Amino acid sequence: MHLDVTAEVLASQLKLGKTPTVLAQTEKAIENTSNFHKFAKHIISLNDKLKSFDSFVALSNSVPYLKAKCEDEKFVSDFTEILQNWSNKYHVELEKVDNKNVYYIKGIK
Repeated sequence: MHLDVTAEVLASQLKLGKTPTVLAQTEKAIENTSNFHKFAKHIISLNDKLKSFDSFVALSNSVPYLKAKCEDEKFVSDFTEILQNWSNKYHVELEKVDNKNVYYIKGIK
């Protein structure tokens, strides 16, 4: 099954809302993410896996990318392992934010 991950689909699946501002920000993140459509459907499954570890995928407010974020220090190890495995499997480049449990999803390496 082919899933066309548009800004509206992604915002809906990540529970970001569908306001014009959110949709515009989501579209900008999609445009800035290298080869986004080659791994887009896997972002949704990543978000589902992260939920169990007080973590999630969301829009960054400071840069035009999606980010993966861990909210609870006790889950950082699990979060990092899941994220790194996902990144390796789909060849997605991540950029760690200094001193935070946050990674920007940059696109296919």
